[in-house]
Amino acid sequence: MENTRTLKDKIFLILKGLGMGAANKVPGVSGGVVAFVAGFYEEFIYSLKKVNGKAFKLLINKRYKSFYNYINGRFLSLLFLGMVVSYFSISKVLDYLIQHYELYVWSVFFGMIIGSIYYINKDFKEWNYKTYTSLAIGILLGVSISFFNPAKENDNLWFVFFCGIISVSGMTLPGFSGSFILILLGNYVLLLVDSVNALSDTFYDIVSGNFSFIHNAKRLRLLQVLTVFTLGSVTGLVTFSHILSYILKHHKNITLSAIIGFIIGSLGVVWPWKHTIYKLNSDGSPILDSTGTKVVLNYERYIPDLNSETYYAIAFAILGIVIVLALEYYGHKTKKNK
Repeated sequence: MENTRTLKDKIFLILKGLGMGAANKVPGVSGGVVAFVAGFYEEFIYSLKKVNGKAFKLLINKRYKSFYNYINGRFLSLLFLGMVVSYFSISKVLDYLIQHYELYVWSVFFGMIIGSIYYINKDFKEWNYKTYTSLAIGILLGVSISFFNPAKENDNLWFVFFCGIISVSGMTLPGFSGSFILILLGNYVLLLVDSVNALSDTFYDIVSGNFSFIHNAKRLRLLQVLTVFTLGSVTGLVTFSHILSYILKHHKNITLSAIIGFIIGSLGVVWPWKHTIYKLNSDGSPILDSTGTKVVLNYERYIPDLNSETYYAIAFAILGIVIVLALEYYGHKTKKNK
């Protein structure tokens, strides 16, 4: 698997990582959908599953090359490289676009999810009462999540660890947005804004030779919270991959129909026509994240009037569908050429 990757494959794998990273950043959008539509979802889950006891044994015994090959290291490293680069590039552009052209950005994502539903469903032929039931449960869960009210912020470390596990769900479960779940759990600001800002400030202080932060109880607490959150995220990524790998192997049709349901249900979250409710400071001003973007608390959805803005939004939704169909065409053409 490793040696057969061409330079073109590697570049496109990094680009897929960019797509996953950008999708994971947006509340309501799942990076797992990108993996599914781009055709590397099962390899992604399989590779994560290889991070197990045997892999750690190879690592402890300093058999680094064997460890790297065993976990499909080139695939994972290129993919995660794309995600990291996305955080410092594409996701920032996305933040700007959402802030200034929110309706049209949501419209594109809405269209992409519709395209994804078509893509996944067109080759799925195993419809029976079990898969229809699984589909209905997936839709119900997806829709229900989109209308939950956010909980209050909670920095209990066990709860933070749980948030870490949940936050990576969007990477492994298509249609399940980890960032939106963090909003519902009440810890989006704590974990993706305050803690990240604390880490950035700490790096800046260390580079500047200023170590006064060791006496700053609030800063140390946020760093502790971020550490626990990261451990939870790693645990969730590995755990979900093992569970999903087993389920895909033994109950593939039921799992795929549930995933289709999740993605259909997520349409409620990315519905373009909504008023955004922002997280506010005590003085009524919006809280900003590390990129200067307003932090979303929840959404109030509505049915739009038929006007030029609505027609533009529909056009962007169609563009989203076209993007997914183009990705499908490219993937099919690539497989055919191989």
